[in-house]
Amino acid sequence: MNTNTINQAEIEKFNKIAEEWWNPNGKFKPLHKFNPIRIEYIKNNIINDLNISSIDKPLKNISILDIGCGGGLLSEPLARLGANVVGIDASEKNIRVAKHHLEKSKLNIEYYNSSPENFKYEKKFDVILNMEIVEHVDNIQDFIFECSKFLNKNGTMFIATLNQTLKSYIFAIIGAEYILRWLPIGTHDWNKFVKPGILEKMCKTNSLQLKKIDGVKFNPVTNKWKLSKDLSVNYITKYEKI
Repeated sequence: MNTNTINQAEIEKFNKIAEEWWNPNGKFKPLHKFNPIRIEYIKNNIINDLNISSIDKPLKNISILDIGCGGGLLSEPLARLGANVVGIDASEKNIRVAKHHLEKSKLNIEYYNSSPENFKYEKKFDVILNMEIVEHVDNIQDFIFECSKFLNKNGTMFIATLNQTLKSYIFAIIGAEYILRWLPIGTHDWNKFVKPGILEKMCKTNSLQLKKIDGVKFNPVTNKWKLSKDLSVNYITKYEKI
């Protein structure tokens, strides 16, 4: 079976703004604001699962595959926490930006221009990240299958995405793209948003068991994202490979 999860229109969309990945006030400003809660969630869950007590490099010796890594906004902070990070992205421009920024940060990260089905890598990983990526690919179930092949048994996969609800259409598309102009118009396609229950079924067929699910909500007063019980727009999940 020849699997293809690359949506070329989505790649072109991100290619056009790839140079802005590391500009905190540019096209990826919302992601810069979103990043702290993502890092905290990943770090805290790994630390709690493994009973890690190190403060300086709490993720030391943890191997992480960051799929759809973009310009490296998540890969770099996790590498600073001690993790051995490999980042892949189907956009050549994204990887070029990530590698260029790596020259400044001097962190030990491997970046590859690849989708999961085309990625050739001998080792498996303790943790796989699919953060804000499944809503931009084709054939989500195939995508998760290809990703899960790189995960160690009892390893953890984090998936963050958008729920397919009326509220998510109003907030994530009408509000964020057309009214507030947080994101370029056309960034998201509501038809590609995924309900948590459907995502869980897809993961279950790939030997991934849901361990945790949380909503992520923006607080306009503090200008920060926070965890929430509300799953109706953004949500983040933790799966374990069984």
